[in-house]
Amino acid sequence: MSDAPNLRGYDDRLRAEASEEPTMELPDFPPTKKTQIIAIYGKGGSGKSFTLANLSHMMAEMGKRVLLIGCDPKSDTTSLLFGGKNCPTIIETAAARKAAGEEVKVSDVCFKSGGVFAMELGGPEVGRGCGGRGIIHGFETLEKLGFHDWDFDFVLLDFLGDVVCGGFGLPIARDMAQKVIVVGSNDLQSLYVANNVCNAVEYFRKLGGNVGVAGIVINKDDGTGEAQAFAKAANIPILAAIPADEELRRKSAAYQIVGTNATAWGPLFAELAQNVADAPPLRPRPLSQDELLSLFEASDEGGDVDLVPATEEDLRGANAAPKKSLEVIYDDV
Repeated sequence: MSDAPNLRGYDDRLRAEASEEPTMELPDFPPTKKTQIIAIYGKGGSGKSFTLANLSHMMAEMGKRVLLIGCDPKSDTTSLLFGGKNCPTIIETAAARKAAGEEVKVSDVCFKSGGVFAMELGGPEVGRGCGGRGIIHGFETLEKLGFHDWDFDFVLLDFLGDVVCGGFGLPIARDMAQKVIVVGSNDLQSLYVANNVCNAVEYFRKLGGNVGVAGIVINKDDGTGEAQAFAKAANIPILAAIPADEELRRKSAAYQIVGTNATAWGPLFAELAQNVADAPPLRPRPLSQDELLSLFEASDEGGDVDLVPATEEDLRGANAAPKKSLEVIYDDV
């Protein structure tokens, strides 16, 4: 017999997993009056993880009990908090413990730095599973670890905003968080993601959901104003504008925390922490695609391009040839 894997069966399993809707068989996480559960969304590369790592550190420095849960498969939020070190993820650890016939313990997956408690849900390798299902599995494990009994002022959930499957939308779809914060810059792609998150919030509000958008954090702000214009149009407040600064870029690349009063950036992140704590969840007004494009110069974002329809001859190229007509032509009577 051949030792080659059954690729047909493997493909069938992947297709079945991709087509199956998430079960959502998760226990609700009813927030207490004391604990604020906040989901932060942003496009990959928008500075979401940088913002969150420094925000959580500043909150802890201000005397708050903070739990940071990374829900981005890249695990870059906690790596910044831990000086570049990756902590074991819940998904990987749970799989290893299960294979050994053991249960996961809090000390296996939750670690402390600068007063912040942090953990990573993790995600599958490329092509080997569904990231959204990993998120669901991770929260199921958190429930088993006693999430309801933990004592925190803030639980911050770090979500990748440009993944739209069910698992990544859990905080909005299931009212797991009281409010959402979006992170964006003065570029179309990050604001497109922020607008998508606003769309999701509005959609579930119409279905009876209660999650609202607390505001936007503008990262790498170069002063061009598109993100400010988006916030005004979407009717959400600006919680902070973090400038495009070379020192910030270098410190972030070197895994250095700047969200502390020991740096010149302390007051900025202290103000952000207070705004995040105080901002109420609002019902946003998502923009249409044309409204979003109108925030930018047409020449910059392609808004002055006309759509020219293609013909069948265009597509066939060198293979194009006249076709005999099937039209019946009658002689004149």
